[in-house]
Amino acid sequence: MSLTTMTEMLTRARAEGRAVGAFEVWDLASVQMMIAAAEEADQPVILQMSPYEIKLTGLEDLSQIALYHARRATVPVALHLDHGDTFERVMGCIAAGFTSVMLDASQLPLAENIAATQEVVRAAHAAGVSAEAELGRIGGSETGVDLSDDESALTDPDEARAFVDATGVDALAVSVGTVHGFYKGEPKVRLDLLEKIAEKVSIPLVLHGGSGTPDDVVREAIRLGVAKVNICTEVLAAWIDRFIAHRGEDDFRFFTVDIFGPPAEAAKEVVRKKIHLLAGP
Repeated sequence: MSLTTMTEMLTRARAEGRAVGAFEVWDLASVQMMIAAAEEADQPVILQMSPYEIKLTGLEDLSQIALYHARRATVPVALHLDHGDTFERVMGCIAAGFTSVMLDASQLPLAENIAATQEVVRAAHAAGVSAEAELGRIGGSETGVDLSDDESALTDPDEARAFVDATGVDALAVSVGTVHGFYKGEPKVRLDLLEKIAEKVSIPLVLHGGSGTPDDVVREAIRLGVAKVNICTEVLAAWIDRFIAHRGEDDFRFFTVDIFGPPAEAAKEVVRKKIHLLAGP
């Protein structure tokens, strides 16, 4: 069975100097496309969904689709809750069969973030599930996450060490200048800050906001300790752009295969390229 935990996947990736791509899924077609791209690349993949996708499709429907295909995959697959908003949401996903969960309490003061994360870590580990948390606030807008530049905050390395020591979390999402969604200007990723965090923290680090982040920056981030890279917007953009272009090319005739096939293939190509990038040379 290919369904696995995020911890097992990321620990191995970090030891081998690579990272695992975590891609948002929202329906059957997206799940099939992500797994097919991972299988073609012969690399593990993390299927993740935020409260936004869960509300759109329904937890039971979407989780069962993802679990069914994950168990049939020829590569390791983890099912992850991205930016969980409540403890109840986390517990619902654990009960639904997720192998990894994230409670994003980064908007809270440090002590409260630690307390909330401790509760999730205890519950997740009791169920054999991995736990991710976020420290610092990552700006931008994507799948329900919407923070202005003024609301974003970089991760403090000393706080990161204290946070990890206190919570026992398995992976830490850090804020080093990446953004959710596409960048509004030139990316200014603080690799120097990432290096300082990595010196303080021994667990795998997570880079949210992989869309539009330059390849050389991603490679260096992996070298510094990032083992999971979240990617959503670039995949969705490829899907929608191809759909719009193809509808025009086809004179807006409506056939099921023509409507859904080309957009899925365009998105799959983005996923495939990202997976190869994260896997290293």
